[in-house]
Amino acid sequence: MAAMRALRRFLDFLYLAGGVIAAFFLIAILVLIVLQMLARWTGQVFPGATDYVGYCMATASFFAFAYALNHGAHIRVSLFLNALGDKRRWAEIWCFGIGAVITTYFARYAVKGNYWSWKLNEISQGLDATPIWIPQLAMSTGTILLAVAFWDHLLRLIFTGEHGIRTNLVDQSHAE
Repeated sequence: MAAMRALRRFLDFLYLAGGVIAAFFLIAILVLIVLQMLARWTGQVFPGATDYVGYCMATASFFAFAYALNHGAHIRVSLFLNALGDKRRWAEIWCFGIGAVITTYFARYAVKGNYWSWKLNEISQGLDATPIWIPQLAMSTGTILLAVAFWDHLLRLIFTGEHGIRTNLVDQSHAE
């Protein structure tokens, strides 16, 4: 039981770390945009700024996915699930199962694409000439984290009957 609590704390820490990393990259987007504005106002050129902002946006998005899932921020069809009554658990298992398989598939191919970008030494086509495997690494890591979150919630739902996602809204099934 102590090992399960330690695993739960570790996974929750990973999801929180993903959220913190996403927040950091959102701030980085702001800083890059302000620097680009300052460069324009002073007649300077900030080569590759839009590319860097794009990399930061992708990083913020992919790292935020698992955190958002863990906090119930992803779109869920609660009205439909609540209408199922006793069959709700089976529908949630099916949904988390499909989500876990699809995100695992995406994670596999994200890592594979990342590997080949590194192996072939792909360079971005923008002014920044960044090795493309570097921004792809954030996508791969975020996708793996999302797959772990889906498997985590699926297994929790199967073994404990609760998926562990908490929102600010009260689910009808838990209000009784």
